[in-house]
Amino acid sequence: MCNNDMTSNTNCACLANILQVILKLQCKGEKAPEFNGCDKPFLGPCPSVTCFNTRPVNFYSCSTGEIWTLPYTLNGATGTSSVFRVENLDDCCCTCRILAPNTDPTEVNSPYVATDSFFTINLNCVGALKCLQDTYVPCI
Repeated sequence: MCNNDMTSNTNCACLANILQVILKLQCKGEKAPEFNGCDKPFLGPCPSVTCFNTRPVNFYSCSTGEIWTLPYTLNGATGTSSVFRVENLDDCCCTCRILAPNTDPTEVNSPYVATDSFFTINLNCVGALKCLQDTYVPCI
């Protein structure tokens, strides 16, 4: 997280705890504790709906407050995205998959598609995390 002078400190526990809950949910791991928002203990609008596999996130830079965007290549086309899926968490290092907008008009229930582009981010460089609506992402 950022200090007042916009430099990072070494305590990423706040974001790491939330991302750990998201990761467990996506892996259908042990039941997460009861929380609201990003760390809601189930994917989707209610616990009985099981057709969701992703809680997409946006990251915001600690130093500038800007949303993180990264390039990807999908089916020969390149683009940039600010929407990511948590894939792994190791202390303050979070590995994410870049999600691309779904341009297939027949897939109206899946706003994103998975890319084969991954990155690892140091959570000490993240000033804010935004969770997007739970969704189903094909080919995860």
